[in-house]
Amino acid sequence: MKPLALLLHPPTISSAPLRFNSSKSHLRNRPFILSCSALQSGSIKDGTSSKSEYKPGILDDFFLNVFRSKMVQEVGWDSEKPGYGGLIEVASRLTMTGRTNSETIEASVRILTALFPPLLLKLYRILVSPIAGGKVAAIMVARVTALTCQWLMGTCTVNSIELPDGSSCQSGVFVEKCKYLEESKCIGICINTCKLPTQSFFKDQMGIPLLMEPNFNDYSCQFKFGVLPPLPEEDSILKEPCLEICPNATRRREVSGKMSAAQCPKA
Repeated sequence: MKPLALLLHPPTISSAPLRFNSSKSHLRNRPFILSCSALQSGSIKDGTSSKSEYKPGILDDFFLNVFRSKMVQEVGWDSEKPGYGGLIEVASRLTMTGRTNSETIEASVRILTALFPPLLLKLYRILVSPIAGGKVAAIMVARVTALTCQWLMGTCTVNSIELPDGSSCQSGVFVEKCKYLEESKCIGICINTCKLPTQSFFKDQMGIPLLMEPNFNDYSCQFKFGVLPPLPEEDSILKEPCLEICPNATRRREVSGKMSAAQCPKA
């Protein structure tokens, strides 16, 4: 496995740019080279300029079924709908089951943690995360996220982000149009079952700071591995009202008969 290989042969830091070569013998003889340089204008890739439609992969159903099974175990309920639509219904039940948003976030962290062998998370946090001030670990998880999570989020690409020390690194992931948000139509589900628990999971379980910046206008999302999120009271994203098409907000309007009752109770 690639993570184990990296544990045995830690990456080295070089001022040279990151290079890839298709030759297998070349890969065996050359170390992994990491480039983190001063951020220059235009270095952050604008994923909105060339959107592409995601084509399902052969492992998508496997990833979906595993993730859904862990969520069902936590919620204690499953939807009769198959596929992605059923997953969204389970996520909605998870959001509405928790008495508070904090309970929903904690439950979502448990779901994410259950997807990994405990020893793997511990070894990664101890052996990999401290390398090069955490930059190696951030770059690795960015690539794994882009490769394995498109079934959940849609088309996404690794891009360069600015780190707190002023340097730039290829430890960002740009989601062109998040399928999870688009299908759920609920900012409460986005924040409490995705953004906040995912940030907590990577920081607490893997030792990697993560800031997620969803855009509720175009449904894009920027992952920034290696960047600490702001305090909740300072995070403007957490103050956003829910979408007008939010099913929970719609039900509130129907029950109350008031157009002012549009706020999703979980946002």
